[in-house]
Amino acid sequence: MNIKKVVIGGIVSGVVLNVIDFISNYALGARMNAEADAFKPGLSAQMSTSSSMVSYIIMDFALGIALVWTYAAMRPRFGPGPRTAAFTAILFWLLALIFYAGYRQMGLMSPGLWWTMAVVGLVNFLIASWAGAKVYTEDATL
Repeated sequence: MNIKKVVIGGIVSGVVLNVIDFISNYALGARMNAEADAFKPGLSAQMSTSSSMVSYIIMDFALGIALVWTYAAMRPRFGPGPRTAAFTAILFWLLALIFYAGYRQMGLMSPGLWWTMAVVGLVNFLIASWAGAKVYTEDATL
């Protein structure tokens, strides 16, 4: 496994994750804020602080690196390319669905917003995984 390319591809993937998150948060922000504040007044302001935003950005980069690392680990079995990147994206998406199901069950998100975010998340993971996979190559000197 080429760790240098995992990190570089992961950063590319993290940029994609951050850009799509920014766009989706802008487009759905009012709805997300209203539902968060309906759950607990002031929650949206708490989630929108500078320190919260920095942590979300860092988490997207960590997630991007994890995506490319998983792609690199799956590559010997499934082969290089977009098909394996899609498998990686779907794995991460399914794990995210399981994790975020609690938000819906607690009432933090309506089912409609949850499904909207699920679709956006799938697109985000697919594009981010493909972008990171394009950068990743195996180390030729092994």
